[in-house]
Amino acid sequence: MSTQTAETKAPGGFRVLIQKVGSFMSGMVMPNIPALVAWGLFTAFFIEKGWTPNADLETIVGPMIHYLLPLIIAYTGGFMIYDKRGGVVGVIATMGAIVGSDLLVAVANETGDGGLPQIHMFLGAMIMGPLAAWIMKKLDTLWEGKVKAGFEMLVSMFSAGIFGFLAAIFAFYVLAPVVNWLTGVLSNAVGFLVENGLLPLTSIIIEPAKVFFLNNAINHGVLTPLGIGELDEHGKSILFLLEANPGVGLGLLLAFTFFGVGAAKGSAPGAAIIHFFGGIHEVYFPYVLMKPSLLLAVVAGGMTGVGVNVLFDTGLRAPAAPGSIIAVMIQTAGGDYVGVILAVVASAAVTFVIAAVILRASRKRDLAAGDKFSQAVAQTAKNKGKDSAALSGLVAGATTTATKTIEKVIFACDAGMGSSAMGAGVLRKKFKAAGITDVTVTNKSIANLDGSADLVITQAQLTDRARQNEPGAIHVSVGGFLDAPEYDEVVEMVRRQREDGDVPAEETEAAPAPDVADDSSGGSDVLKPEYVRIHAGSVTRDEALAEAAGILEGAGAVTGDYAQAMKDREETVSTFMGNGLAIPHGTDAAKDAVLGTALSVVRYDGGVDWGDGDTATFVVGIAGQGDAHLEILQSVAVQFGDEDAVEQLKQASSPEELYRLLQDGLA
Repeated sequence: MSTQTAETKAPGGFRVLIQKVGSFMSGMVMPNIPALVAWGLFTAFFIEKGWTPNADLETIVGPMIHYLLPLIIAYTGGFMIYDKRGGVVGVIATMGAIVGSDLLVAVANETGDGGLPQIHMFLGAMIMGPLAAWIMKKLDTLWEGKVKAGFEMLVSMFSAGIFGFLAAIFAFYVLAPVVNWLTGVLSNAVGFLVENGLLPLTSIIIEPAKVFFLNNAINHGVLTPLGIGELDEHGKSILFLLEANPGVGLGLLLAFTFFGVGAAKGSAPGAAIIHFFGGIHEVYFPYVLMKPSLLLAVVAGGMTGVGVNVLFDTGLRAPAAPGSIIAVMIQTAGGDYVGVILAVVASAAVTFVIAAVILRASRKRDLAAGDKFSQAVAQTAKNKGKDSAALSGLVAGATTTATKTIEKVIFACDAGMGSSAMGAGVLRKKFKAAGITDVTVTNKSIANLDGSADLVITQAQLTDRARQNEPGAIHVSVGGFLDAPEYDEVVEMVRRQREDGDVPAEETEAAPAPDVADDSSGGSDVLKPEYVRIHAGSVTRDEALAEAAGILEGAGAVTGDYAQAMKDREETVSTFMGNGLAIPHGTDAAKDAVLGTALSVVRYDGGVDWGDGDTATFVVGIAGQGDAHLEILQSVAVQFGDEDAVEQLKQASSPEELYRLLQDGLA
């Protein structure tokens, strides 16, 4: 019996759109956190109410926040869209918004209509930087290939200059008034909440939005500009504490530490340390997503923390970036330490108590259902519109599952080198989490299928070929090997078989783990720091393939023919895995071009259009002799199956940091 399924893609919906926008905004801010930290230190030390007031050095504070920070954010946003050219026109356009805003404030104050504070154009930078870059990119396509030889540089320079000129005028007259108006509305809303003691209600919006990875967009896009506006008058702002309070995440992770189950319980202590002392709030978001009722706990904890801060009239001198307890303490205004510490403790306690009650109430059900944390990636994929009816016939009832007892699962791809190895690693982990120990999961090339498999998993384009070599096996088609929702359905089918008694007791002993042969190159040589790169912009798929092949060739792992073999592979079957990961490698026919074993890792912050609507952020090039690289690939698969781990990889600020994170995941 066999079944073939194809991935069905559905629109992601409004929530996915918001997540993408928030992720892009976060990408504009995160690389510039060092500048925010530097500005925060200047503020903490040298303003009139700082630790060591210095009137001369204080003069740096204003220009940094008013010009430097918005302009580098605009440049980063433009760069993400259209490389350096996009960054430059984004900065030019944003300068128009900054000056236009200043003029509007000055006129309003002179005419008596305002008393308005200076508005720092963070929001304008996040809009105008990428917008100007995108328009410039579209304009360049109009005359691409139509410029006479020798005039390309002239046209390129003048077109960008002229467009930047026009974009700055647009930002001056159109965007600046809109941003000023919106900032005024938000400021008045916050003022109303503060005056009426209702500021804790903001947690009803902030905490759920954070869980959907909008934390940086909210903090640095909305709260930071508003908080900076309060500094001139008060020397501090409570708004810097609304999103940055690390007590909420600490309380949640402590609750999982004591009352969680499975992988969530095991990983929570480490996550708590990373969150509380490292300021990486994203580590606790998946814990909430796996059990949405926990939103009650984080909202209550957030409201408690804000309430304590309001009661003690506390504030920070500058944003706490990153949002660790260390950064919060550094930026706490003099005399406010007791209130801030109590707010952190109270929010952690309230979150812990409510989360503990929720976890305890559902503990038996969670234990019976299996380790939901290890299934979170596939569930997220379904929620984002990648659901599939795969295996619906297989899991419909005992009649179907009794037909074929699943003991040996093989992932098959064209070369048996990369994508199948990663898929095998992901499914092996899911079986282990479900307590199923009598199923072996291996990977092979389709050409090496020998008729011994009970179930074969392939990408949809390869299923027919796999069926010819394994006619007696169950065949399952997936869209991508990394985040396919079909995996959970395979695990459920096997679990039902075991519960229904299809497998005799003497056959349920733990199967040995698949052998991974040693490779002369050594696993430590497969991925080296020099094979890891980060690019802020975007490239085409062919350009990404060329760079991956170039790194592998430079490592002595392939010949110059391997680049074409990578392209040939994509023409047959896409190597996009899901979760922003593509793992290009050559075809089975290109083995002569492989001289050794190596992996390359390149992060493209602007994304790579991989075709069929898929966008790759990470491109992991593979060349393999022997099996040393397979263990590493399977570890990479586990990392990229965890959205929190992927987010950390995305936030790495240098190739060295990205390499360390990858190595930590391999440990």
